[in-house]
Amino acid sequence: MRVIKSILLGLILLGIVVLALANRDPVTVRLLPEGLDRLSPGAMLELPLFVVSLLSIVTGMVLGYLLEYFREHKHRRRAAVKAREAAKLNREVEGLRRETNRPKDDVLALLGN
Repeated sequence: MRVIKSILLGLILLGIVVLALANRDPVTVRLLPEGLDRLSPGAMLELPLFVVSLLSIVTGMVLGYLLEYFREHKHRRRAAVKAREAAKLNREVEGLRRETNRPKDDVLALLGN
């Protein structure tokens, strides 16, 4: 499984390198629409196309992970509450087992119940 994971990671890395080499041409990234760029003349960047692509992919992944984290928060919280409750009940059961397994008579204790 480790080998397959390494091969897959290598192929992804190779694809990123090929993408970067094929898309080195600079593109203009405008941070404001054309009508508003007079307000802030430095709102343009010249970046290689592969940088824009990779930044877009990384931004989408980070946003997706954050949204998923917040969506699952209530389920993780409920699981933690249930785990604490189960641990408390297990401790209570162990206490009851110790309490009920005590021999009540010395003769029975010697005989092994």
